[in-house]
Amino acid sequence: MNKKVVTFGEIMLRLATPGYLRFAQTDTFTATYGGGEANVAVSLANYGVDVEFVTRLPKNDIGEAARMDLRKYGVGTDNIVWGGDRVGIYFLETGAVSRASKVVYDRAHSAIAEIKPGMVDWKKVFEGVEWFHWTGITPAISQGAADACLEAIQVANEMGVTVSCDLNYRKNLWKYGKACGEVMPALVAGTDVVLGNEEDAAMALDIHPDGVDVTGGHVEGAAYESVSKKIMTKFPRVKKVITTLRGSINANHNSWAGVLFDGKKLYESPQYQITHIVDRVGGGDSFMGGLIYGLLTYTEDDQKALNFAVAASCLKHTIYGDYNRVTVAEVEKLMGGDASGRVSR
Repeated sequence: MNKKVVTFGEIMLRLATPGYLRFAQTDTFTATYGGGEANVAVSLANYGVDVEFVTRLPKNDIGEAARMDLRKYGVGTDNIVWGGDRVGIYFLETGAVSRASKVVYDRAHSAIAEIKPGMVDWKKVFEGVEWFHWTGITPAISQGAADACLEAIQVANEMGVTVSCDLNYRKNLWKYGKACGEVMPALVAGTDVVLGNEEDAAMALDIHPDGVDVTGGHVEGAAYESVSKKIMTKFPRVKKVITTLRGSINANHNSWAGVLFDGKKLYESPQYQITHIVDRVGGGDSFMGGLIYGLLTYTEDDQKALNFAVAASCLKHTIYGDYNRVTVAEVEKLMGGDASGRVSR
């Protein structure tokens, strides 16, 4: 595929307790890298897409290690801005059964938190680019990051680049004096494709679906048509609204599906039962990576694009780490109904 994609956000050092240990139990952490938009970029690179990740990293060994980790998967890093003092960190404790997973952030004053408009030459970045992706995590980091994200969206709009967003509400991040609902609408106004769930839409856009309860283990996709229509009415540029449908039976067993609304028709994917989750962090990012690939590849078939995204993210739940390390062939095999998990030899 010769269509180029750019994503923008923060890549962090992830420090996870081994297995299902609690923070207070462990004396070691497993170190990997991850972050919403970086995870999307890695997914796309795995599918053979020409993809570039834009961020700001400190010019030290940890910043360089994060860059090298992205390059290992084929993600372009030529437009990374160097500066600042530190890479953000997040700590992960993986839950089990009735105990939820926990994330503790240590990302204050990270390099990208101190980014400002003008630091990235977006006109240069978007030359020859088809698609730009951002998430609600980036404007939550700092005012500077929010301003740089808005700057990127505005330049993408001027240059005819398709813009997608994962609303990704993170209550623990909005700390710099502005509420999510004050910042996000201006950014979503410049966005063509929006992904989110019921909490994201409520907190970021003050839009509420009717009659939805995610705690029962089953989520009805049709309940989201109303919220999709409300988003499109409020933000006329938006052409597609996609919702991930996660039913949490417990920390290890989720149902997983998705719906896509194009303004006229609501498409619903098959539902998967993920009964033994290995790692759900990055699940939504793997969905977004699959969706972008699907919409760029199956340009006249929104149903197939949605099905690809759901199958790709279903597989991600079986993979340790933030990144979805799967191929197009593996996703298509699951889409075709082969969920046997038999040894391939």
